[in-house]
Amino acid sequence: MNDADFNGLRRAIASYIALSDEEWRVLSLHLKVRSLQKGELLLSEGEVCQFLAFICSGALVYYYCNDNGAEITTDFAFENQFVTDNRSRLSNSPSHLNIKATEPADLVLLYESDLNELYRLLPKMERVGRMLIEQAYVRLVQLSLDLQILSAEERYLKLTREYPQALQRLPLYHIATYLGIAPKSLSRIRGKLS
Repeated sequence: MNDADFNGLRRAIASYIALSDEEWRVLSLHLKVRSLQKGELLLSEGEVCQFLAFICSGALVYYYCNDNGAEITTDFAFENQFVTDNRSRLSNSPSHLNIKATEPADLVLLYESDLNELYRLLPKMERVGRMLIEQAYVRLVQLSLDLQILSAEERYLKLTREYPQALQRLPLYHIATYLGIAPKSLSRIRGKLS
C-alpha cells in the first residue's frame, strides 16, 4: 500500500477534525497496514479486539455462529468505513463476534495502545474516537429498531436504498441473516419485488 491508499483515511478523519501535515505525520507513524484474503478473519470470536481498522478496499462482515454452526451476520462494512468490536475493545473482554473479509481487503489498523498514545499526543483525535463511538451506537440502535418495527420486506427495501452495494458484494446468506430472515424468505422477497 502506498501513500495514495491513505487518502481515504485522511478524508475520513478530515470529516471530523482538521489535521496539519505534521499532525498527520505523527498519526501515520502509528498506523499499520494489513491485507486480508477472501474468507480470512480480522477478528475471531473469543479474542479481545485490540484495534480500530479503516477499510481502504474490500468488504467485511460481522457475524457469530449459532448453535447449529450457521453464520448469523450482524453487520457489514465497505471501503471508507471503520470496523472494530467496540464492546470487546472498550471493555477488554473476549469478542462474541467474528469479522471476516468477504472479498480481498486492504486495511489500515490503529491498535488500542497506539490510539491511547495518539489521544495524548494529538488531543483532538479524541473527538474522532468519540464521534465514531456515537455513530456506532446510533447504527446499533437503528438496526435493533428495524428488526423490531419493520417487516422483512421493509428491511430489504431499506437495505437496497441505503447500501445497494451490499446486494452486489455480499453473499446472499449474509444478507438474509443480517435482515433476520431465512435465505428462502429472501429469495421470495426478491422474486416478489422484481
